[in-house]
Amino acid sequence: MLRALNIRNFALVDSLDIEFGPGLTVITGESGAGKSILLDALGLVLGARAKSSQRRPGTASCDVGAEFDVGDRPQSLAALRELDLFDTAQDTTCLVRRTASERRSRAFVNGRPTTLAVLQSLTEPLVDIHGQHEHRQLLDHDMQRRLLDEFGVDAELRDTVSASYREREALAEELAERRAAVAARSERASLLGYQVDELAPHGEALDKVEELTARHKRLGRAQELMSTIGGAVVELEEDLTERLSRLANLLEGIDDDHASLSAAAELASSAHMHLDEALAELRRYLSSFPEDDTELAELDQTLTALHELARKHRVATTDLGAHLHRLRAELATLADGEADLAALAERAAAAEQRFQTTAAALSKARRQAAPPFARHVTATLAELGMPGASLSVAFAAAESAAGQESVQFQAVTNPRYGASDLADIASGGELSRISLAIQIAAAERSRLPCLVLDEADIGVGGTTADVLGRLLQRLSRNTQVIAITHAPQIAALGDAHLKVVKTSAQDTVIHLLEGTARTEELARMLGGRTVTDESRAYAETLLADAGGCPPPRR
Repeated sequence: MLRALNIRNFALVDSLDIEFGPGLTVITGESGAGKSILLDALGLVLGARAKSSQRRPGTASCDVGAEFDVGDRPQSLAALRELDLFDTAQDTTCLVRRTASERRSRAFVNGRPTTLAVLQSLTEPLVDIHGQHEHRQLLDHDMQRRLLDEFGVDAELRDTVSASYREREALAEELAERRAAVAARSERASLLGYQVDELAPHGEALDKVEELTARHKRLGRAQELMSTIGGAVVELEEDLTERLSRLANLLEGIDDDHASLSAAAELASSAHMHLDEALAELRRYLSSFPEDDTELAELDQTLTALHELARKHRVATTDLGAHLHRLRAELATLADGEADLAALAERAAAAEQRFQTTAAALSKARRQAAPPFARHVTATLAELGMPGASLSVAFAAAESAAGQESVQFQAVTNPRYGASDLADIASGGELSRISLAIQIAAAERSRLPCLVLDEADIGVGGTTADVLGRLLQRLSRNTQVIAITHAPQIAALGDAHLKVVKTSAQDTVIHLLEGTARTEELARMLGGRTVTDESRAYAETLLADAGGCPPPRR
């Protein structure tokens, strides 16, 4: 229930504090007094977009606050606790506030700053505003579904379907992404397998590129090297070794133990020995060359292939071995994932089944609620002066977070013609009454905390206005109703009567009317600018007739 609305620097309002009670509160006033300002202010605090024109001229910002009693709204209390916005000092109170300046707007819940989205989610279940043009929203099939659900479908079931749909969609998206990833890995694995098969036959050669290159280079110079080394061997064999041998023998044959002579003899013997060893190494070096060019040709072929592979794989030739190792390691990791994909597919299938099961239950509940809803609206239309009108509910298959179907309201406004979609109803007055009848039917069953009606009586007068007022009065015994009205028959039925007045300074103020003041306002509404004794007497009669209704539930 809406307890209070506090407005500062909003449009023509300097400062305004309004208290609301249970039951039916009526708001009246002359045209242009500022009744719509109250709705705009309430809309702002409920999360509507802030406009620069809403700030009072000459002020930097506007401020609107609303106090709600959510003691009978367990879902709202749970949401406040979950968002850490619960006020332990006032456990059934939800204070929402909105400020708007030229640059930004801010939202608060129980004194704590929050996002506009949170503010909207918290206040949406608390107030339903039916403005002068709100009936146009009724043309939207999503709105029609919501109203039918409010009338006769369990909110917990709707929430379960919505949650299962979101789970299904999330898992389906994840499964599609995973399948795409597995397909990409499979394609990558095929490429890697081909590359590994291309490199693997070359075996150890991949890791010995430098060694093979050096061998190829040496064999390519074989003739030059063999000729040079061969000449050196001849020199050693024919001259140097023989002469060093004779020198060593000569020095060793001298009978003198002089240190220098002994050292010279030892060096000559060592030189002879090293030359012999050098000669042996050169002979072994010469023997390392093959007798023909077969090995050179094979090496040339191998290195050519390795260089081609390096170019193809875009790596250095010396990195081919490491590259093959990396390819094999990546290929091994790509083997995983199939088992995870199967498990995810099972989860997605289970989520699909949960959604279909809960959505089927929701569809059944909607189809059970549709006939009594249509009867209720049809009966209300008759009370509102449309005795030949009727409403029916049609369904069409359409999966969404709201279930398995869309809802379409169809109306008969003339018994000679068949039912048609609400969008095809040309008369704005008829559409307005149908919308009002639907709102009343939904609100009576859903126990909406607060229903705000902005001039729902447009085009309605006389007996029909009285009927509408008594419908609202009856509805207000279970739902708080705030009605801006120009109909005195409706205004007389209010449990509280507020009057909006524009002062001489062009400020909007509001007064609670009681006793004579209320009679005078009703007389003004009945007689226009001239208030007569007859209009006062009729006003007193309206007030007396309204007194028989039981008081609102508190």
